Amino acid sequence: MKPHFHKVPVPIQDSFSVRHDKLPNFGKPLHYHPELELHFTIKGEGIRLIGDNVSHFREGEVILLGENLPHAWRGKEHEITDAADYSVEAIVIQFSPACLGKDFFQLPEAYLIPRIFELAKKGLLIHGESADLVRDLMYRIVKANRFERIIYLLQILQIISEREEVTTIASAHAFYKPNENESMRLNNVIAYTLTNFKKDINLEEISVIANLSVNSFCRYFKSITNKTYLDFLTEIRISHACRMIMEDRFSIAIVCYECGFNNVSNFYRHFKRFTGYTPFEYKRKYKEQCVA
Repeated sequence: MKPHFHKVPVPIQDSFSVRHDKLPNFGKPLHYHPELELHFTIKGEGIRLIGDNVSHFREGEVILLGENLPHAWRGKEHEITDAADYSVEAIVIQFSPACLGKDFFQLPEAYLIPRIFELAKKGLLIHGESADLVRDLMYRIVKANRFERIIYLLQILQIISEREEVTTIASAHAFYKPNENESMRLNNVIAYTLTNFKKDINLEEISVIANLSVNSFCRYFKSITNKTYLDFLTEIRISHACRMIMEDRFSIAIVCYECGFNNVSNFYRHFKRFTGYTPFEYKRKYKEQCVA
């Protein structure tokens, strides 16, 4: 498994990286890098991990990640029957705060941008008209020549910083920079949890995956994520439940058991704790938003 730190490849002739990915899955384990990242999901859905936040993602999402913020996208895979087929598609822009010169974003005219860079250390979900404008510019930046790319990047940052149609994603304590051994251990724990969250996972079982005693694992996981493993597992289950409720193909009882809960009352209690709504209230709220 790759180390937690990811070296962003930037062509020597360019100031920052622009990619248009079409892949079976996003692939990378939980990782971080000193570059900011603007991530536009064109196709795909699944679970994303940003700092200490676990949520579902779907097509259309635009997210700005700050420096060294741990993140990973895990798409819902489907069977690939054609070489040209793919499960996920995204445009990704990765850039250093100093990509246009050490002091460029400190200019008086750009005074709003450093504040957005600071907020992005928690991850920013961009919404509203801002998201529409940014998506359009990200499509353009892929096809643009090298000088035009600089102009489009500045326009994107101007939209995000001036309109402020953003919501922070992770908590203030989300950043943690583990060493390589801890990275491998954390990635193993996350991968196992995402694969097996529908069944019972007890602390003894997951501690074996981490190669630690139960007490050591509990301290280790809490120190990295600022939450208990059982809360992390429940967040993944509730996130999956939210997606199933929005799809509206199954009863709440079926959703409960499909997401790894043993009884409906326990599911209701945890759902209300993590979302602030009962499953039926959440379903009604989602339908009202769709109508609006």
